[in-house]
Amino acid sequence: MSLPRAHGAPLVEGWMRTEPEDFVVREQLSFVPGEGGEHLWLRIQKRLWNTMDVALWLAKHAKLPLRAVGFSGLKDRRAVTEQWFSLHLPGKADPDFSQLPEGLVVLEQVRHGRKLNRGTHIANEFVLRLRQLTGELEAVPERLAAIASQGVPNYFGEQRFGRGGQNFPRAQAWLLGEGEAPRKVATRSLWLSAVRSELFNQVLAARVQDGSWNQLITGDVLQPEGSRGLFLSTDDERSAERLHNKEVNLTGPLVGTGGLAPVAASAEFEAQILAPHQPLIQALCELKMEAQRRSLRLLVSRLEWQLEDDLLTIVMQLPKGAFATTVLAELGNWKTAI
Repeated sequence: MSLPRAHGAPLVEGWMRTEPEDFVVREQLSFVPGEGGEHLWLRIQKRLWNTMDVALWLAKHAKLPLRAVGFSGLKDRRAVTEQWFSLHLPGKADPDFSQLPEGLVVLEQVRHGRKLNRGTHIANEFVLRLRQLTGELEAVPERLAAIASQGVPNYFGEQRFGRGGQNFPRAQAWLLGEGEAPRKVATRSLWLSAVRSELFNQVLAARVQDGSWNQLITGDVLQPEGSRGLFLSTDDERSAERLHNKEVNLTGPLVGTGGLAPVAASAEFEAQILAPHQPLIQALCELKMEAQRRSLRLLVSRLEWQLEDDLLTIVMQLPKGAFATTVLAELGNWKTAI
């Protein structure tokens, strides 16, 4: 579906990825690994490699099962990215990484006491070069300032839905008994994630359309900025003030069983949007998918830019789980060469 924008019509058009170096991502941990242990942690720079392929190569190279390899988040293949991996090597020497496949560089390696688990990192730094811009270039600084001040709708980006956006329709057909089941556990996880992401995007899109993506509806579920905690807006008389001050964010559904759900007008709003998908939601519940909430608003904690002729360079930091392409969509329409 075409997702509505919060900051107005696109100002410019241009190229987002003419080469991998135009899209650089650096994973940010909340701590410094080290002090020895059974796990070898590697900070690896990847060019045109996805995370799972690196994990598979590391497992094969170190003669380990894939479960002994840890990483925190999935990074885009069509980019230059830096992220941490861990290898469980109890009583074993560090493997030799002097000969690596093209596109991989080990930037740092240390021993640590624990495996690197999913979701360990807290943020990603992006350095983006947007080329051959045309359109209202003079309005770009003002739009970027608005994005920095107000944030953007926290949509799941196209990367979540697989090549050609096929993960959702395939998952939907499988869950409704109209298509083939995924053959691999990893594929199953990606498909289920795509379903929940699509339904979240639909709820958020409806709130962008009616202007409530950053405005309180009675009974909303709120989440403190930078926290995983949740509470109902009806339980805090300062909810609207705290939302305005960016202390808390509204949330939308990652559907499943259990969890804190909205009440009153907010519950009615979500029920109306999700009503056509009840068979799909029921299938997810039967698979014991646990309901979660995701912030509707993406606040950009750091946003810097430089515009030179038709080249725009953007440096920004986003929390884990956020998509840089979601921010860029509020600025313009983008073509990619890779």
